Amino acid sequence: MGSEVRFGVLGPLVASDSAGPIDLKGPRHRAVLARLIIARGRVVPVDMLVNDLWDDPPEGAVGAIQTFIAALRKALEPDRPPRTPARLLVTSGPGYALRAEHVDAWEFEATLDVDLWRGPAYVEFADQPWARAEVARLDELRLLAIERRAEGLLELGRAAETVPSLRAHVDDHPWRENAWRLLALAQYQAGRQGDALDSLRRARQLLKNELGLDPGPALAQLEADVLAQARPDTPVLIGRSRELDQLAEAAANVATTGRLGLALVSGEAGAGKTALAKAFRVRLDWPSRWSAYIEDAPSGFLEPVEVSDPATARFQRYRAVRTQLAAFGRQLIVLDDLHWADAETLSLLASVIADPVDAPVLIVGTYRTTDAPTAFLGRVARSEPTRIYLGGLSASDIPAVVQALDVDVDFETAEVIHRRSGGNPFYIRELARLVAAGSDLSGVPVGVLDVVRYRLSRLPTDVQSVLRKASVVGEEFTLDIVGNLDAVEVAVQQGFLVELEAGEFRFSHSLVRDTLYQDLSRSRRSQLHLEVGATLEQVRPDPAALAHHFSLASDPRAAGYARDAAIAAEKRFDFGEAVRLWRIAMAADDRLESIMGLIRALSFTGALGQARELRSSALDLLDPGDDPEQAARVIASFDVPAIWTTPDDPALAARVVEVTERVLPSVTSASRSRLLAMIAMELRSSGGPRAVRAAAEAVEIARSLDDPSVLAFALNAQFMQSFQRAGRAPERVRIGAELVDVATRHSLVTFEVLGHMILMQGHSALASFADADVHADAVTRLGRDYQLPLAEVFVQWYRALRTSVAGGDAMPLYRAAFLGGTEMPGLGDGILSFALLCHQVRNGLAVSPDMDFGVYAPWCRPGEVIPPSPHDLLFEARTCLHAIAAIKAGDWAAMEELYEVLLPASGELAGASSGLLTLQPVAHYLAKLARGLGRHRAAARHDAEAKSLVSG
Repeated sequence: MGSEVRFGVLGPLVASDSAGPIDLKGPRHRAVLARLIIARGRVVPVDMLVNDLWDDPPEGAVGAIQTFIAALRKALEPDRPPRTPARLLVTSGPGYALRAEHVDAWEFEATLDVDLWRGPAYVEFADQPWARAEVARLDELRLLAIERRAEGLLELGRAAETVPSLRAHVDDHPWRENAWRLLALAQYQAGRQGDALDSLRRARQLLKNELGLDPGPALAQLEADVLAQARPDTPVLIGRSRELDQLAEAAANVATTGRLGLALVSGEAGAGKTALAKAFRVRLDWPSRWSAYIEDAPSGFLEPVEVSDPATARFQRYRAVRTQLAAFGRQLIVLDDLHWADAETLSLLASVIADPVDAPVLIVGTYRTTDAPTAFLGRVARSEPTRIYLGGLSASDIPAVVQALDVDVDFETAEVIHRRSGGNPFYIRELARLVAAGSDLSGVPVGVLDVVRYRLSRLPTDVQSVLRKASVVGEEFTLDIVGNLDAVEVAVQQGFLVELEAGEFRFSHSLVRDTLYQDLSRSRRSQLHLEVGATLEQVRPDPAALAHHFSLASDPRAAGYARDAAIAAEKRFDFGEAVRLWRIAMAADDRLESIMGLIRALSFTGALGQARELRSSALDLLDPGDDPEQAARVIASFDVPAIWTTPDDPALAARVVEVTERVLPSVTSASRSRLLAMIAMELRSSGGPRAVRAAAEAVEIARSLDDPSVLAFALNAQFMQSFQRAGRAPERVRIGAELVDVATRHSLVTFEVLGHMILMQGHSALASFADADVHADAVTRLGRDYQLPLAEVFVQWYRALRTSVAGGDAMPLYRAAFLGGTEMPGLGDGILSFALLCHQVRNGLAVSPDMDFGVYAPWCRPGEVIPPSPHDLLFEARTCLHAIAAIKAGDWAAMEELYEVLLPASGELAGASSGLLTLQPVAHYLAKLARGLGRHRAAARHDAEAKSLVSG
């Protein structure tokens, strides 16, 4: 299946699936595939592919491209049944697109994991114009990743191990000042001051001799710091003011009593223990000593102690330490990473603290909660040290933390960072670097990968196994799924897991879970998903979870569970989840039921273009002659409420109607009502008498059945066929009221929303805005409660219409509500300009000269010949504009005809039936037509009617 194919472009182009490497044929085939990967799922037109592959395209180049595509499809999806649409390399519009999910370059962007590189990116195509920009971008991102990784290791105190890779990095890229800075900093932090100065001098000489440049400020400042043996800059500390105050209080107590005191700072790796101690040292401004390698203590923070008598060495060392401490005045001693200290050092410290020296000395010790020196902590407990635990930062702290790295994030991004990091400052900074690199936050930063992998490697094998299995379950899991309570408890103690309540656990950070899951091989991941699915099937058979696990294990049971879960998701109006589940069902078993379910769910999420494309594919698979009732179920499964009377895809609608007419004579009454309604829905305002009769019969049959969903769909079809003449707003109000009644009584929420929309439109046409407001509010509430994205958009248009009627400035509201991108043709091509024109004409404003009216241009910017308006929601608006043009031209025949056409709508606002836009009352234009025709008494009557409608 398409989703299982993995592509590699960080080196020679490769592809593989569960069976192994895939033969990508010849160089032209490979070039086509590489070009589509670079497009990242976007459509590449055929003519662009031709121009990219050949400097001078030969005759038959288009045919050659089609041949290459066919061969690639066969290679990438060898098991795809004949005549079924491709899922991976698809045809779309004028070209092709690759719907890939697994590309090593995309994974690299998300994680900045340089281990993914096998060689130069797109190495076979690096000289091609279409590849150069992407190659350059990925190469630059790789260099940035190497430097970000080094920075992360330096922050973790692992300077020595970064030196060799940084030295190779500067040798390969000698013009990167930041690379030289990091190399020198790593050497300096590793205690190699001479090497650091030598690197800085080499960088200075290289830049000056080769480029004629002086080092930048960062390099110059680092050189000055190394020469001055300055300590590193105090890190930016955010969200820890309370903890700083606690340390300050401990120091004040030491100063007051004149006796040695102890403060202990604990937290997980990356919590900011060292940063807090550094910030406190600056704030306190006492003489200080710092030991980051306290396995060398006491020499790490006191003068060396010479021992003359081995037999009394321990006693002499302890006494010397106490003597030195007593000689201090005010002194801060920071012992960083107590968890690394050996037993003798901790014993010495404990003895000093248990019997405190009379000296104003504050010892601040930091340690990881996952590696706590428990024996030492027990010995010093009686001295009642100040204890500070550093938990996660709050969500409100996230923007300030990332801004310190010159990264700005919005509220939603900050929320994602907080959720994935758990507030851990180190993880926050790593995720911020992903943002800075333009990568997806769903990835795991390389620095986090290093930390988690290192910590995981120190765990017992059985604990590692349990954590890997838990990562497959998700961020939260229960003990009955993973088993082995002893291993889980160790993972809790080591900070990988948090116990929520008896038998329920979650990962301490989503990044920890993601790292574990990402590091699983595909085979191991599939096996674990199968094990988890089998266990869940026995203890807690939730269809959505089972669909998820069995699909990732390529188990055929996924299809049935996914269908059940998708239907359940639709019933609770979670259409986004339904889309995901229907896709799983299709991938596991592409039955028509699954395809139609996905089409339906996509429609409710607003993805109408995808729904149309899939629906066309479903018709290709349907053979009405085999089983008419099954065909009827497939056709009628697209019972999606519709409000707009312009067909989305006339060609597809014609195909649906043709198949439906063939099936219609052979089905039961319930199916017949649905199919007749489908004919009326598909033909909409262009179906003529056949569509009108189909809608009427659908309603008649539906009323005789005990199935409210059939009646609701038939009423929707009747609404679609209520535009055969002007002035039928009262009839649509009646349809809307019945639809709301049926839908409310039987919990058909989507049809309830439709009914309120119809009533909002109908009452708008009748200028009954108090009633229309009630239904607009109902649409807003239901759309919000049931996650129907298009509902509120229609209400926004209605609010703009209301503002225009009231004489307010509706133009900003119209622009804010614009429906472009909804994939509804009648609501995209020129509708905004049409609405703005109506607002300007209605309120006597200057008409903007440069608007693009799209399909509405013949009426909005009329020429010599104006076509009759389609009979739809905008019929009265277009026809009134036509009337204005006819009056200006003195076209008596047209005026006579338009007067008769508009007369039934004399009690309505022109265009307001759409709920989107409006001109003056139709009676206003009837008066103008009557006056132009010399019918002055009728004109006066229409003027009075227009005035009454507006004032009422």
